[in-house]
Amino acid sequence: MLDLIKSRKSVRQYSEKHIPDEDLRKVLEAGWLAPSWMNVQSWKFILVKSEENKALLSKLSIGQAHVKNADALIVCIADTNAWEEAKITHIKNPALNPALQGENGILIRTMEQVIYPISYMMLEAESLGIRSCIIGALGNEITGVEQETYKEVKEKLGLKDGQILSTIITLGYEAEQTDTVKKRKDFNEVVSLEKSGSNLN
Repeated sequence: MLDLIKSRKSVRQYSEKHIPDEDLRKVLEAGWLAPSWMNVQSWKFILVKSEENKALLSKLSIGQAHVKNADALIVCIADTNAWEEAKITHIKNPALNPALQGENGILIRTMEQVIYPISYMMLEAESLGIRSCIIGALGNEITGVEQETYKEVKEKLGLKDGQILSTIITLGYEAEQTDTVKKRKDFNEVVSLEKSGSNLN
């Protein structure tokens, strides 16, 4: 698994080769099986393959070409309605029940939750030889940009109030294989033992 994580990289140039439907399903199943706070599963995923919808989502993403040129997209929805729908009324502590944290708390927790399936789906894609890229620069309720396009996208994808398009995952086969060295801060700069700044080794 660590080797898989090391090999994953963001790819923005895709070939014209199509991803088999069974592999797309495996990627989506990985997201479906991701861990969820109190099993609320406050997310939804929409697979997009049509050229029309990819072009619209590229426009929503400030014109990022790889959104339009990817073979498929997974639109990741943070569903803030899920907490109320789960009816977790027996838990009265706000730390344990995001439904009691107010609108801002619910938004933060829901956006946090959708990160887990996104990570699972991207790693499953990598295991199948499918490259990906996370698209977070887009119009939604949080960024406030491209609002007319966002309204059109929500109507086109059938999104309800409280369902926020948080992220798009682009999927495809890499157009040209390149050797990329993953650059990260020094391990001991981000990992500590017992307290911040104390080296693990």
